[in-house]
Amino acid sequence: MEQNHSSQLTETTTPVVNSFNEWDTLEEVIVGRLDGAVIPPWHITVKATMPQRYWDLFRTFGGQLFPPEQIKAGEKELEELAHILESEGVKVRRPDAANYTRPYSTPDWESPSGLYGAMPRDVMIVVGDKLIEAPMPWRSRFFEINAYRSLIKEYFHQGAQWIPAPKPQLTDELYNYQYQEAGKDEEFNSLLTEFEPVFDAAEFARCGRDIFVQQSQVTNRFGIEWMRRILGDEYRIHELKFKDQSAMHIDATFVPMAPGKLLIHPEKADKLPEMFNSWDVRKAPEFSIPDDHPLYMSSKGVGMNLLSIDEQRVIVEKQDEPMIKMLKDWGFTPIPCNFRNFNTFGGSFHCATLDVRRKGTLQSYF
Repeated sequence: MEQNHSSQLTETTTPVVNSFNEWDTLEEVIVGRLDGAVIPPWHITVKATMPQRYWDLFRTFGGQLFPPEQIKAGEKELEELAHILESEGVKVRRPDAANYTRPYSTPDWESPSGLYGAMPRDVMIVVGDKLIEAPMPWRSRFFEINAYRSLIKEYFHQGAQWIPAPKPQLTDELYNYQYQEAGKDEEFNSLLTEFEPVFDAAEFARCGRDIFVQQSQVTNRFGIEWMRRILGDEYRIHELKFKDQSAMHIDATFVPMAPGKLLIHPEKADKLPEMFNSWDVRKAPEFSIPDDHPLYMSSKGVGMNLLSIDEQRVIVEKQDEPMIKMLKDWGFTPIPCNFRNFNTFGGSFHCATLDVRRKGTLQSYF
């Protein structure tokens, strides 16, 4: 009887939400869902971030469902990812289904639709036992967090800290409607003003006490400062600068893989802080995907959007042989998973997941 009581006590005192970096052993994860995915409605935020060859698609069909065969193919790969994670001993959770085709409005603006529930990494970030909701600047993503609320409330009742960022107004004052993309080597030109704090959670990469972020077309300095104050002196937030005028999410440019190992985009991340001088920094190979494969909402940099299960095991796109070879040569154990059809929707393994719990404690790696 005493032994059982001790076992129960250990289980109840283990934080249900606990993640400080990108590589500790993964125990529980949220995997997104693609059903009901909607083509993003045209807006300045889409113009500044999405590939120009698809602008006409967004202008013409924004607010309508993506082709059903593409959704079905991507959803099948999400199921494969979930099964692989479960076979590796990871508990998998999924968001609720939602109707993203419904129009909605606030007193200040209207949106013809939502987007999808495919990318939990965008809407939330876990730092220790804190689950922080992101104030995303796309109007079509205003209510996206709702698909995760039942999970969030469950985690809160089990002891997690639930911290929603200030709900943004997303009025016209937030956007520079005269925005024009600057040249590749020019100073970053953001479509966002500093009217209110906004950010996508995928803009932050965690390395224990040190957290790295970039100002982007979805994250302003106001949002970065809000995170800095919320996390307090226990963490150090470092703002990085990359060559990317359409910057949106750091995890396709700068990916900490394990202590002392960093994967970077070969063109965008040309300068890193001196604190990485002692790290093994490697450039990602070009994503092995046909040029005619539709990538509506990303570039080929999405190929480095990897998910680490621990310091050795890494989930990688099954057909991306150059990445698989590089990871093996680097001392990792790649776990292949079909994900090419999911890539069509603007992300890969890191985007499509949120690590709720990893087995580890807060440490400094620098």
